[in-house]
Amino acid sequence: MVLSSLRRRLYRGRHAGAVARMLNRGQARLAAAGIGPTWLVVVETVGRRSGRTITFPAVVADYEGDRYLVSMLGADTNWVRNVRASDGRAALRHGRREPVRLVEVGVGERAPILRSYVRRATGARAHIQVDPDAPIAAFERIAADYPVFRVTMEEAAGPQRSG
Repeated sequence: MVLSSLRRRLYRGRHAGAVARMLNRGQARLAAAGIGPTWLVVVETVGRRSGRTITFPAVVADYEGDRYLVSMLGADTNWVRNVRASDGRAALRHGRREPVRLVEVGVGERAPILRSYVRRATGARAHIQVDPDAPIAAFERIAADYPVFRVTMEEAAGPQRSG
């Protein structure tokens, strides 16, 4: 309970505060170097305004043989906006760089993926407050609030700067 409260405070207003940004940078360095579990990655995409490569750590959820990224803070996050603006072009790094395309999953398909994500990403439980063992119906009720992206190799281009 206390840990969940602390994790929510790190992301007040659904945006990373200074401490969360510092922790994320450290986690991103380790993941990019290939240190830690393979499901912890760094995502690279192009900033929709700056045109510069933006990086952030993420947990990859596995479901039925596919990989997914979930926005634990909902749709109103910079990384979701950047991925949408770049037509899903991105790259994942965990020791090596893998160009990918992130394809948004429809709301009706998200519930089992969200459950898989919450089971793996324990830090996200403070933001997606559904018990990992809850019935799928509980995840269906919140599915519209949390964007989910399938990681695909199809048409993978990696992030590309505009201009």
